[in-house]
Amino acid sequence: MAQELTVMAVHAHPDDEVISTGGILARYAHEGIRTVLVTCTNGEQGDGPGGVKPGEEGHDPRAVAEHRLGELRESAAHLGIAHVELLGYRDSGMEGWEANKHPDAFANTPVEVAAAKLGRLMERYRPQVVVTYDENGGYGHPDHIQAHRIAVAATESTGIPDKLYFGAAPRARMRELFEHMRALGADWAEGEMPDDFGTPDELVTTAVDVSAYFENKVKALRAHASQADGAFMLGLPEDVQPRVFSPEYFTRHFCRIDAPDREDDLFAGLRA
Repeated sequence: MAQELTVMAVHAHPDDEVISTGGILARYAHEGIRTVLVTCTNGEQGDGPGGVKPGEEGHDPRAVAEHRLGELRESAAHLGIAHVELLGYRDSGMEGWEANKHPDAFANTPVEVAAAKLGRLMERYRPQVVVTYDENGGYGHPDHIQAHRIAVAATESTGIPDKLYFGAAPRARMRELFEHMRALGADWAEGEMPDDFGTPDELVTTAVDVSAYFENKVKALRAHASQADGAFMLGLPEDVQPRVFSPEYFTRHFCRIDAPDREDDLFAGLRA
């Protein structure tokens, strides 16, 4: 009996699932592929009511986590995700935050301990494809980096996934979008974009067209209404949003099957 095709996305916080992988999760769910989202932390260091930040009056980490996990469930429903698994670790906060020092923070958990927990989920779901962040966590967030480390370790220790991908932001495309936003007069696009921003184009192996699932991504992002990051993305001009949200790009880090060097499908080489 053929094994059910399965993709597992390993993310750090509630809402991380949307921007870089919301499209593939919605697309593959629509195509009948089993989708599994692993969220490593509960998001305690996110924004509280009214945008209150950690450490400020009115920020209750437990209440924030409970609220964000509720938003995660709604987001997953919009994306058609079949299974949401929570590792339950404490949000470490951004680099340099006081929360980094908490002994229970995800970033302070021994990699082998968290990887074993993730490995048990790989053994349960048997994903052929695993997706996570690159070694810098996309932009240096301690929890993103830790999610990368445990995904790589669990892939290696279980020997289950056939392919492991890291999310990518091609530099040429990022520059194109930056220049477009500067032409529109966006404050954050003033000046020059750093030359090293994004993923070197030659490292990007896979571009998946998820344009048909743009509305799913928008609805999922709106579900995370408590977080300012989503509000920023939704505040982009209407003509820019589809260009930001599709395609979704990846670097293939590991592959033990016969697959083309350049792909438009994470399941290239795995479909009958």
